Amino acid sequence: MKTANLLIDELISRAFAEDIGDGDHTTLCCIPPTAMGKSRLMIKEDGVLAGVETAIRIFRHFDPDLTVEVLIRDGAEVKKGDIAFTVQGRVQSLLQTERLVLNTMQRMSGIATTTRRYVKALEGTHTRVLDTRKTTPGMRLLEKEAVRIGGGVNHRIGLFDMILLKDNHVDFAGGIEQAIARAKSYLKEKKKALKIEIEVRNLDELDEVLRVGGVDRILLDNFDLAGTREAVRRIAGRFETESSGGITFDTLRSYAACGVDYISAGALTHSVKSLDMSLKAVK
Repeated sequence: MKTANLLIDELISRAFAEDIGDGDHTTLCCIPPTAMGKSRLMIKEDGVLAGVETAIRIFRHFDPDLTVEVLIRDGAEVKKGDIAFTVQGRVQSLLQTERLVLNTMQRMSGIATTTRRYVKALEGTHTRVLDTRKTTPGMRLLEKEAVRIGGGVNHRIGLFDMILLKDNHVDFAGGIEQAIARAKSYLKEKKKALKIEIEVRNLDELDEVLRVGGVDRILLDNFDLAGTREAVRRIAGRFETESSGGITFDTLRSYAACGVDYISAGALTHSVKSLDMSLKAVK
């Protein structure tokens, strides 16, 4: 697995190649290479700011001589009219980095804003909100970073840092006991220390997991509230618990009241609205 920093650098490089191609001819035709200027990142909608550090990384990747003055940090709640930062240097560089910075920050801030809303809805409970792998291809590291900035918890980054035995794994493996046994054997053989989570679809499957053991967390998939309460009662603190499937923002707190440790929500990353902002020249 490549390091996170290398993956982000590759993402930035690909994004510039996609956007600029053989040259930003609009900028090149009307802006002299020696022209210097300054832009500011203006917030146009209330929300949670995310992506400031990523923006700095984008600026430096494209032109190390660009200088950024940060006025508001990642994780802050912002309002329309706030100025998050200013950036100054070659005008050609300011114009060519503008769209990538905005696309990234708007997306990340939208995710952080949605996540913060979920986190606040769970205040007073011990339940934490998790993200999922329902992310934009190539953008996962930044989207999951936005979840963390918003106060959520990363479930797993990919298929490599945790074992999650979902329904298809169980069915293809021949059952719950077989799937757990193979997972434990694999980890021992490969000398890996990964947590094992298993998904159950009903209380009968839950009882089998409780009989077999050997896992760290049990995922209650598409359980209703009564089923969730009963499942938590049967688990009785022996394993971590997670609820997923069919849970909306309106039912979020009700599931937390059942006593689950985590609620995973694909909505944190797969269907958020970007936060409106602009990067404008300072005249």
